[in-house]
Amino acid sequence: MSNTKIRNLLANLHEEVKKAGLDAETRSSLRELDSNIHDLLDESTTEPSKSSVIEQAKLLEARFAVDYPTVERFMREVIDTLAKIGV
Repeated sequence: MSNTKIRNLLANLHEEVKKAGLDAETRSSLRELDSNIHDLLDESTTEPSKSSVIEQAKLLEARFAVDYPTVERFMREVIDTLAKIGV
């Protein structure tokens, strides 16, 4: 599975977030997660730990579960895809 798949999922997630009208704090947390995932994929020298990125994604998924089920579904896909590519 390529990094392209995860990048496409992230783009889809951002589109759903725009529609959902999330609060500023949640959008900020999502931007931080996005940046951390891209750092992992790009093998950046300031790479965050893989476990912290997965934990961060799971926390956001839980926040979306009740109020934003569509966003939660995209977040779950991102987590599953990260696991498949070894993150």
